[in-house]
Amino acid sequence: MRGRVGELITADLARALGRAAAATAGVDEPQILIVRDTRESGEMLEAALAAGIAEGGGHGLLGGVLPTPGAALLVRRLELDLAVVVSASHNPFHDNGIKFFGSEGTKLSDDREAAIEAALEEAPEPRAGHVRGLHGAEGDYLRELETRFAELDLGGARILLDCANGATYRVAPEIFRRLGAEIEVLAAQPDGRNINAGCGSTHVERLAERADGGANDVAFAFDGDGDRVLAVDRHGAVVDGDELLALAALHLRAAGRLPGDGVAVTVMTNYGFHSAMKIAGIEVATTPVGDRHVLAALLERGWALGGEQSGHIIETGFVPSGDGIAAALLTLEALAGGDLAERDAMAKLPQTLVNVEVADASEVDSVTPVAEAIERESQGLEGRGRVLVRPSGTEPLVRVMVEAPEQAECAEVAERLVAVVERELGADSV
Repeated sequence: MRGRVGELITADLARALGRAAAATAGVDEPQILIVRDTRESGEMLEAALAAGIAEGGGHGLLGGVLPTPGAALLVRRLELDLAVVVSASHNPFHDNGIKFFGSEGTKLSDDREAAIEAALEEAPEPRAGHVRGLHGAEGDYLRELETRFAELDLGGARILLDCANGATYRVAPEIFRRLGAEIEVLAAQPDGRNINAGCGSTHVERLAERADGGANDVAFAFDGDGDRVLAVDRHGAVVDGDELLALAALHLRAAGRLPGDGVAVTVMTNYGFHSAMKIAGIEVATTPVGDRHVLAALLERGWALGGEQSGHIIETGFVPSGDGIAAALLTLEALAGGDLAERDAMAKLPQTLVNVEVADASEVDSVTPVAEAIERESQGLEGRGRVLVRPSGTEPLVRVMVEAPEQAECAEVAERLVAVVERELGADSV
């Protein structure tokens, strides 16, 4: 759940969710970890969740401010029954959210979520559980990172970090220091309201401006809850999740650490990624947008690496969740002391993305003229690029994406497709 605090997200809802989660955990006195990001509403929702867990007979363990992947990692390492993250990720401070992870460190199944939702309507007899602080959660997460990247020596590396005034503001600088890097840190003074405000991976242009000039070897920008990352090279060029994933895939394949020689990505992943993986002999599975779908594909195939263009990168050998800090360190491991500005893991095709406002985005898949236009443009780009027209999962938008060898051709194809969508569905491009 994610939305504006005081409207969709309230203390009453958090308390009811905590109680329902404890009551449906399937064990007596379930142990449930709670972590949060730095939003001003986080402590209120944390307290309400803990109260609900105790009412449901559970033990609420307060882990404090920690990146989302820390919850996914610790629930498994500490053999807990559930973990709850209080965060709205990259949204503004006035939003917040609540998401659950099961004992294996993965997001809950649809059935588990449905059981919790059903229990919200029930009023079980209150039980007397417990609430206590889980001291050392931050240290445990740091030790796991340090163990995973024990052979990574960052001595002499100059690294710029943008922590989005969010959940990574303490742990990210600390792990880079422990590994020997000389660091400069931006947006690491959260005040409850400045999370993601002109900083972090959703505003990476600030970091790009700061990085341009070469004072630092590389820069990384995390999002508010720390489950994704974008990079910037020493010339100020932004390196998105596709390129970071390509670097990781080639590195892990060469090291014999890419199970199944496969990687999972979403439909938004650049055509150049697919071309690079084909040349390298790495199989690619394509999923709908969303890290949940990427993880499902990895688990189904027994693979270990996947991700999204937005910077969610999952290495299941470490944690079955996107982890921005781990992805940044994996990038440096893959570079092996090399320069990110000289990366050659893939050649990105130019891309044009246009969002078209519509009354009902789901109709786009059933409109014959739109389907005919997509087929016509796809045939024109066959072997050179691609077209993707899809409804947004969260907004009344149809997303029109075109990739082609030249930016001008991208724009021309996109313009023709947008015109058809607007004519058939009645819309304005944004």
